[in-house]
Amino acid sequence: MFVLTFVVAAILLIITPGPGVLSLAGVGSAFGFRSGLKYFIGLFIGNNLVGVLVISGLGALVLADPVTRTLLLVLSSIYLIYLASTIAFSGSNIGFKGHTYMPGLKSGVLLQIINPKAYVVNSTMYSGFLLFENSYLLEVLIKVSIVNAIWLPVHVLWLYVGVLIKRLDLSTYTQRIINYFMAIAMVSVVALSVIAAL
Repeated sequence: MFVLTFVVAAILLIITPGPGVLSLAGVGSAFGFRSGLKYFIGLFIGNNLVGVLVISGLGALVLADPVTRTLLLVLSSIYLIYLASTIAFSGSNIGFKGHTYMPGLKSGVLLQIINPKAYVVNSTMYSGFLLFENSYLLEVLIKVSIVNAIWLPVHVLWLYVGVLIKRLDLSTYTQRIINYFMAIAMVSVVALSVIAAL
């Protein structure tokens, strides 16, 4: 029963749009599936690094320091606002302005490491649900497996949605509206992160 509760919670936490999935859709729409795959792998590695930090307790130590927490929030906000602006001002092309900046593996890892949502989600999943009272190692292994089993297809789907939008050959006006929507969604994530931190 506790495992099922954990699975439902993990699904709800992971499918909620955040910086990773929104930027992944943007990369997919701007550069296609193959190029977006590099960014996807970076997000995956970064998310698991955050998971290791949370599981080991280092994440709690890092986030316990108000200066470090604020610095992460500021860095992630700047990066997300930069991504949002490149999407919003890319004109009639869905995705990133001019297609010259292509987020790759490093960008994906960096985004997750400075992404407050990644820490909140991982902290909730790895600290908030007790599955096996007498076997911490078994609990961690099962949780990591479940989280990745949910995380992978959800993020592949977001990448594919971005690629699909590009293939639809939408009108210039519709592409601009999608760009604005994606940019507003990313800025909203920044605003919610700031509000939550206050």
